Amino acid sequence: MGNCCATPQGETKKKKEKENPFANNYGNGAVSSTSSKLTVLSNPTGQEIELRYELGRELGRGEFGVTYLCTDKDSGEELACKSISKKKLRTAIDIEDVRREVEIMRHLPKHPNIVTLKDTYEDDNAVHLVMELCEGGELFDRIVARGHYTERAAAAVTKTIVEVVQMCHKHGVMHRDLKPENFLFANKKETAALKAIDFGLSVFFKPGERFNEIVGSPYYMAPEVLKRNYGPEVDIWSAGVILYILLCGVPPFWAETEQGVAQAIIRSVVDFKRDPWPKVSDNAKDLVKKMLNPDPKRRLTAQEVLDHPWIQNAKKAPNVSLGETVKARLKQFSVMNKLKKRALRVIAEHLSVEEAAGIREGFQVMDTANRGKINRDELRVGLHKLGHQVPDEDIQILMDAGDVDKDGYLDYGEFVAISVHLRKMGNDEHLHKAFQYFDGNQSGYIEIEELRQALSDEVEINSEEVVNAIMHDVDTDKDGKISFEEFAAMMKAGTDWRKASRQYSRERFNNLSLKLFKDGSLQLNNDENQ
Repeated sequence: MGNCCATPQGETKKKKEKENPFANNYGNGAVSSTSSKLTVLSNPTGQEIELRYELGRELGRGEFGVTYLCTDKDSGEELACKSISKKKLRTAIDIEDVRREVEIMRHLPKHPNIVTLKDTYEDDNAVHLVMELCEGGELFDRIVARGHYTERAAAAVTKTIVEVVQMCHKHGVMHRDLKPENFLFANKKETAALKAIDFGLSVFFKPGERFNEIVGSPYYMAPEVLKRNYGPEVDIWSAGVILYILLCGVPPFWAETEQGVAQAIIRSVVDFKRDPWPKVSDNAKDLVKKMLNPDPKRRLTAQEVLDHPWIQNAKKAPNVSLGETVKARLKQFSVMNKLKKRALRVIAEHLSVEEAAGIREGFQVMDTANRGKINRDELRVGLHKLGHQVPDEDIQILMDAGDVDKDGYLDYGEFVAISVHLRKMGNDEHLHKAFQYFDGNQSGYIEIEELRQALSDEVEINSEEVVNAIMHDVDTDKDGKISFEEFAAMMKAGTDWRKASRQYSRERFNNLSLKLFKDGSLQLNNDENQ
């Protein structure tokens, strides 16, 4: 589901803006979401989803819900069910987000490139959205898996994405969060349809209506979003960013920090000089320029994009490979962050020895069965024994954040990890420990072989291009190895290209874990904007 609600321009702001240029303003209005009387949907299909569907293995996990494989008991059809826990719907805005997502999916007509909402169920604990199953993988992963990648393939993908935008705009819906990971293939066949799967940040709009909430993902935001005065033209911009990435493998507006990314977006200078742009057709570059026009009034509409010669002649677009460099860059979307996460785990492991001796004692107090792991109830009871009265919803935040392997338990390592406030990334001492872990021969540098070893179980295929591309990005002085300064810059930089659209749960978790485990006290503040 989406995590932010649109506010028509002119509404009085009740909270000061964050320094982060991409930050959202979260509304107040906490609700008691643990009550079984909470009603979210106005007209669900039913209450007991188990009467018709059998829920199977977990397919994915998001900020508010878990998606399961779902089988129709009568027909045997396999579907996907996104179950949204009511305990996570803590504010009126959260509830409205779910309602609006369902309303929009019901409102949009059936389309071959938009995932279909089949049924909705609501019981005392959760809202269940039964949808068409898309098991063909993400857009970029499919591209990387192919033998070669061409303009023709990029044109076909762009046509599909803009057709989705056109359908949305025609029916008064602004998507607001177009990005590659929101498109999945229906199945693993080569001819599988590409489908838009997430309308969580979408909103209804009327002609001429303007919005001012900053929503979406940083690299795909239009300049007018940052200026807090926008309409549906933002979707064309985001589609243009995707097209740029499809053709060269990197975002058009990039910087080491989110402030830098915001500035680059506002400047809107598009680079067509770096490889492979010299061999990309003029028609393709012309379309990119017109989709990324910083003036929304002069930016192409969805229909104008579809009428563009490059799209009109998509089947005749150059079928020459754009090169392995582009594929390697695309692969980085799913690998670079795994390197960061590995480093975070290393930091947590070292902190468990050096800074959090008391955590082990706390863990042992909670692990009453001596299994070496604790479940949600043991965490709650254990925290109570330690003098911490933690609301159920915050216990769940800790569990969701820490349970990396999603087995329903926290082992000691996971328990330690949730005690590490993410802002400790600014502590160079902790970064040194992670750096030393990767620097196996203690040379003072992470060399290419050490990087390859660190990523050996993260890259599905043995992709030397991916390792080389990551080395190229992190090794800023181009000496063929990564210094500590370069490593620290990567860890602190805003380079997470798959960044979630909102930071609400993560920030709340950070504040909670910091106060609970670092300071030894718990004084939760209901102001999520702190």
